[in-house]
Amino acid sequence: MNIVDLTVPIGKDTYSPPSVNQPIGMTEFHKEPGFWMVTEITMMLHAGSHVDFTKHYVEDGETADQVLLARCCGEAVVIDLTPVEPDHDITPEDLEAAAPEIRAGDIVLVRTGWSDQAWGDFPRYYVGSPACTPEAARWLVATEAKAIGFDCFPERAAKKQSYLPSEFVVHEIIGNSGAILMQTLTRLGELPADRRFMFYAAFLKVTGGEGAPTRFFAVLD
Repeated sequence: MNIVDLTVPIGKDTYSPPSVNQPIGMTEFHKEPGFWMVTEITMMLHAGSHVDFTKHYVEDGETADQVLLARCCGEAVVIDLTPVEPDHDITPEDLEAAAPEIRAGDIVLVRTGWSDQAWGDFPRYYVGSPACTPEAARWLVATEAKAIGFDCFPERAAKKQSYLPSEFVVHEIIGNSGAILMQTLTRLGELPADRRFMFYAAFLKVTGGEGAPTRFFAVLD
């Protein structure tokens, strides 16, 4: 069994998206004698690899503690769009040309290769990322995928320091379809593009959380 970790590392040098633009805070506490350590961490739920729920943009939307893991774990396929230029707008034509067979209830992972080359380089990771057009998001939900993941920062509006909630069109299209939006995956090139595999998104069960940090991984036979 081969477990492929699809999660980006996070730490003191990890910054949140431009609208907040804050680093993760980590404070160590120690006791003596001997060695004993506890770390306090302060971070946005959307820094690093994470899932978004509809509470992110709808007042009465779903939260992390209400969403079953089964909705973002199961059989998955990769749509390999590489090579993709920075700041490229992903279109339905891009997806159609690269997509394998997608079945209703699948998990779909969109590979651009962006996180592999740009994660940790802030703000370049956010502002230079390929983005998903609304039309491409509609193409993805039309496949009846139950979860959709990107190895980039797919919402073009969220690259800005200030934006209106109504500009969160990709989140709305995917979330309102009932699918789970998963962001900032990495190493998708290590997954097979010609066959299905098992994928898991183990997100933190944050009560009332509009999103949650997540350990993404795939299990290959």
